[in-house]
Amino acid sequence: QVQLVESGGGLVQAGGSLRLSCAASGGAFSMYHMGWFRQAPGKEREFVAAISRSGGMSYYADSVKGRFTISKDHAKNMVYLQMNSLKFEYTAVYYCAADGDQYTFNYREGRSYDYWGQGTQVTVSS
Repeated sequence: QVQLVESGGGLVQAGGSLRLSCAASGGAFSMYHMGWFRQAPGKEREFVAAISRSGGMSYYADSVKGRFTISKDHAKNMVYLQMNSLKFEYTAVYYCAADGDQYTFNYREGRSYDYWGQGTQVTVSS
């Protein structure tokens, strides 16, 4: 059983930056692919970014490519999402998720992930 706890959300002006953190415990962290998703009010949850379990491959939604960077620190059991040039439409609750599949990584599919954090609110003011 893996526990995930996000932090780092808050209120920021458009154009600003935030770094989200996700602390993992209870499992072999290096065996998990990790992802970030977000859900805005009245909208469905959507994929934001993902990183392979080795940390060697990363993937981004087109809407955040070039603005967000995902990284994984195996020594600290942490995943980060550096968010730059934030837009108003990025306002949402951001969730960290872990995928333990050893053979495939359907990183865009929320149902592929086994564990989820409670989320952290990101509010971007215009």
